[in-house]
Amino acid sequence: MGSVRKIVIGVLTSSRADFGIYLPLLNEIKKDDSTFELKLIVFGTHLSKYHGHTKTEILASGFHIDYEIPGLLLTDDKESIATSFSIVSNKFAAFWSNYKEVFDYVLCLGDRFEMAAAVASGIPFNLRFVHFHGGETTLGAIDNIYRHFITLASTIHLVSTDQFKKRVTEITGSDGRNCFVVGSLSIANLRDAKILKPLEFKQKWNIDLIEKFILVTVHPETVAAEKNLQFADELFKILEYLSKEWQIVITMPNADTDGTVFREMFHRLKNQHSNKIHLIENFGTVSYFTCLKYADFLLGNTSSGIIEAASFGKYVINLGDRQKGRLAGENVLTIPFNFDKVIEGVKKISGKEYSGENIYYKENSPQQVIQILKSLI
Repeated sequence: MGSVRKIVIGVLTSSRADFGIYLPLLNEIKKDDSTFELKLIVFGTHLSKYHGHTKTEILASGFHIDYEIPGLLLTDDKESIATSFSIVSNKFAAFWSNYKEVFDYVLCLGDRFEMAAAVASGIPFNLRFVHFHGGETTLGAIDNIYRHFITLASTIHLVSTDQFKKRVTEITGSDGRNCFVVGSLSIANLRDAKILKPLEFKQKWNIDLIEKFILVTVHPETVAAEKNLQFADELFKILEYLSKEWQIVITMPNADTDGTVFREMFHRLKNQHSNKIHLIENFGTVSYFTCLKYADFLLGNTSSGIIEAASFGKYVINLGDRQKGRLAGENVLTIPFNFDKVIEGVKKISGKEYSGENIYYKENSPQQVIQILKSLI
């Protein structure tokens, strides 16, 4: 009797963010090596030293990188983003042409423009893409378009809530049989995540978690990109004021249109208030969750505030429209980039702990995905 052929799973990972979300699933796939053969396809900001060279985090997590596909430009004006999309798509066209027969399924996640470019070039090769976090809406970012595009190009849809399953069926015009509600994989990280002790964290990052602090992650709004200078100026005033009472721990923006507008502002803030401002290019999953656990609250416009923060009992000041349209829990206060309104919001949540549910949580999410993948073959 011959041996049973393994299911070959390709995984597209372009950034620290998607790798952190994938991680609990990757660990489950790796453990089931009699069934699956895992192949990581690494590109995007993972390969950029400017963005923290986060391929090192993949290797440190015990995974082998099977393929590296460079192609991201460092500049982030509109033309550069469009050019990067084209370069990544061209690079992947050659890659898929050579390796299309290798993969049974290719996992893709979210809404990044470079993820959409990798998927776009795979369409003519009839690759079977499995998309995570489809059906969600972020009206303040052009990522919203990329997400729905990836949904249309995918064969299997693994969504986080029933509401998003309904949206995916509307987008694809399907009956929903290939769409499964699995919650958010990233929350599964919390069960097994090793949280650093404050002393360990201070030795690694020179940040004292005992002194109260705010965790800040802000990305540009890519729909109303012309307003980012105004938003950055207002945020400078907000953070400068809050730094009188709190340390400000800032994780730096992704490679989005006009991301340097906020990067330059954060460096200016650091130069003027160096003892209260901490700029981190890449925390990694363990350090980020440690920071999230000890923070007073979150301030920014990142999906981690919408999805993971509730599991840590944290309130969130969600700035502007980047996440507009996304389903959010009662711990999230959405406030415009306005000094007075943000400070008023901070007064409402300061010192409070959120005790409600996380609407993105589903028990045993990675194990459910494993069973779905097995059932497809």
